[in-house]
Amino acid sequence: MTNHQLSCEQVNALLNFYVEEKLSTKLSGYIEEHLKNCPECMAKYLQMKNMLNKFIDIQNEEIENPYATKQYEDFKLNLSAYIDNELNDFDNIKIKKIAISNPLARQDLENIYTFKKMILSSYEKTKNDFKNDFSKNVLCHLQHRQDINEKKLDPFFKLTAAFFVMITCIVAGIIRILYF
Repeated sequence: MTNHQLSCEQVNALLNFYVEEKLSTKLSGYIEEHLKNCPECMAKYLQMKNMLNKFIDIQNEEIENPYATKQYEDFKLNLSAYIDNELNDFDNIKIKKIAISNPLARQDLENIYTFKKMILSSYEKTKNDFKNDFSKNVLCHLQHRQDINEKKLDPFFKLTAAFFVMITCIVAGIIRILYF
């Protein structure tokens, strides 16, 4: 044994720091030596370590995000429809209540509105930067193509006409052979 033996009272005072690994290696070594030789302090240490591990597990599951509830999950599923005004009045009120009471939901809603505003301003800036309205040009181009396609004869009608002309020629030839 070493000259630096700790009493049970000293170990009990430092046990919390030892469990959380906040002591120097030298002091941790003294406590480890005491725990090997004192079953009562070892039992307290194991109990404290077990409680800390349970607390950490609970903290990781629930305390990390206490607002991530089933209600919040439903909120996230309906957020896009809410932003686009696609929900009925009852669901709109439900979304508003969740956003008021849940900080995560409120933050999500603010982020979506900020993002939507940024996209809209970016679109307006880009639209104003161009002198031509490309959507109008595309629609005009598509209409022009449709007009050209309507003027062309459908291949079915061409084939039908060719078949009719061929049958007429064959019938005329048969009639000519029979009567002349």
